[in-house]
Amino acid sequence: MEQEQLERIAEWSVGLEISGTAVKTAADARKIHIADSLAGLEIPAIRDAGSIVDIGSGAGFPGLVLAVMLPETQITLVDSVRKKMEVAGKFARELELDNVDCVWGRAEELAAIGSPHREAYDVVTARALAQLGVLLEYAAPLLRRDGHLVAWKGSPDQVELAAADATAEILGFAPGELTATKPFQGSRARHFYVAQKTQPTDDRFPRRAGVALKKPLA
Repeated sequence: MEQEQLERIAEWSVGLEISGTAVKTAADARKIHIADSLAGLEIPAIRDAGSIVDIGSGAGFPGLVLAVMLPETQITLVDSVRKKMEVAGKFARELELDNVDCVWGRAEELAAIGSPHREAYDVVTARALAQLGVLLEYAAPLLRRDGHLVAWKGSPDQVELAAADATAEILGFAPGELTATKPFQGSRARHFYVAQKTQPTDDRFPRRAGVALKKPLA
């Protein structure tokens, strides 16, 4: 069942321009989207999560793939582009993934004070979305205490990592850890950045939409 669903996702993503990375063949999709998403299962925080919010999910990566492999985990896909969430939602229904919700909006809006999504998730995932410091700011108000940000990254440099450490301290995270994935065919340099939230989020976060990108904390 899982293999069939993953194969359907690979076939579906061929030529899907809004996926963020257009692929030409199902074989390419298996490497670029499926294998890359599956690599997240190497991270214990993902395997053990009861709830995951995948921010900047695009047409559903890694969220849809994780939903197939973790049927007991509730997974929320979030993207600021409405069309992407409509497409991902339609495909989740076709795959009969009852553990998937799709939300059109920005992470900052989702985590606003008074929102049911605020400090509600075990894990925030983000695949090739933004600098680590920005991702930490997006993630903090969505994560419950002791939750984790898990970010798919290439090979972040020391400047980005230093800024992430400074931002993590401001936002109540323990220092993040960079972990290399086991290589898979066709992969480029790939790491996971994993940071655990240890303190409640201050009411001044999230800042207004777009501010984290324009004026990073560190």
